Amino acid sequence: MSTSEKILVDLIRKYGEISISDLITFTDYSRTKTTGYIDSLLEKNIVIINHDTEYSGGRRSKKYSLNGDFGLVAGVDIGATSIDLGIADFSGKLLVRFSEPASVKDGPIRVLGRVGSLLEKMLEENSLSSATLNGIGIGVPGPVDFMMGTLVSPPIMPGWDRYPIIETIQQWFPSANIFVDNDVNMMALGEMYQGSGKGIDNLIYVKIGTGIGAGIVCAGKIYRGANGCAGDIGHISVDKSGPLCHCGNKGCLEAIAAGPAIAERSLIAARAGKSSILMNSYEKNGNVLHAEDVGNASKEGDPLAIEIIRESGQYIGDVLAGLVNFYNPGIIVIGGGVSNLGNLLLSSIRQTVLNRSLPLATRDLLIVFSEIGGDAGVVGAINLAMDYLFTLSTNRGDTNGL
Repeated sequence: MSTSEKILVDLIRKYGEISISDLITFTDYSRTKTTGYIDSLLEKNIVIINHDTEYSGGRRSKKYSLNGDFGLVAGVDIGATSIDLGIADFSGKLLVRFSEPASVKDGPIRVLGRVGSLLEKMLEENSLSSATLNGIGIGVPGPVDFMMGTLVSPPIMPGWDRYPIIETIQQWFPSANIFVDNDVNMMALGEMYQGSGKGIDNLIYVKIGTGIGAGIVCAGKIYRGANGCAGDIGHISVDKSGPLCHCGNKGCLEAIAAGPAIAERSLIAARAGKSSILMNSYEKNGNVLHAEDVGNASKEGDPLAIEIIRESGQYIGDVLAGLVNFYNPGIIVIGGGVSNLGNLLLSSIRQTVLNRSLPLATRDLLIVFSEIGGDAGVVGAINLAMDYLFTLSTNRGDTNGL
């Protein structure tokens, strides 16, 4: 596929279907060249013709889309406590979806073995050929050397450091192109292509769960930084005298405002007699308290739960305000399990960002919850693989291209 053909394919992916006239507008190619490139893509079965509305003379206009039958792409989202998988056709249509509990602490051999066997099973049970699986995107919850496709000193993943993820999965699917990235980057891509950020080229996705991280999309592409760790906002210090973080520093954002931290702060206060509701939840759960329990207590009007959720939103909002002033995104999408705490958390984040950012930077800024929720990682992983299969940045060394 030529460079010009890849540019056209990228535009077709972005818009779903598009006319020759629109392709000419976006590329500034001549009609003759554009038609020639499209004819070549038609011959290769990469794109197909979709007829649209009729012109006044009765002629039907043509629009072009990707040929879903050209092949398959898989997306894998390996979370701290689950594996989520999906298989899509080349048009991006999700054909199969599956999830199951898992723990990254079980190590890469067991977890990746399960990923390989699950993908095989999904293909077989849905009469899909593994030979047509052209790409696999894999998201993992830790810092990634994107060029090598490996995790680098992941704090919650013993045994995963520099483990050969790509080579392991290629034992199952030797003909597939495999790409590994941080899970939050995948989620940011998912939101840009099919979620709350669709049509917005500059966005920040924030995952608030067991940790806190951000995926940054700049001009429609993931920004990874010099070494692939851009967006690790969970380890920005917001209180130098705060609790010790697992990274070794004190007062990191995720040590104060991530799910486990919210639960721990709430439990300490409940034990001090500040919330009978939370203490009852703790005892009913077998002496365990979760962030979800804090959210439920806030909905019952518990003052302590409301205060802690608001404070957590303010801490997160303080960090995001700095990013807004620096980067000026069009949208901030909030996802992850802690987002289920609801509008109390969102309104606290939003108000803090608005109060602490420049008016011009927030004039058109949207701060919203994710529309696709738990699907964001899988959708993003599929689209990451599609990006590298179809677009210009096919060199793994170009870490900020996609």
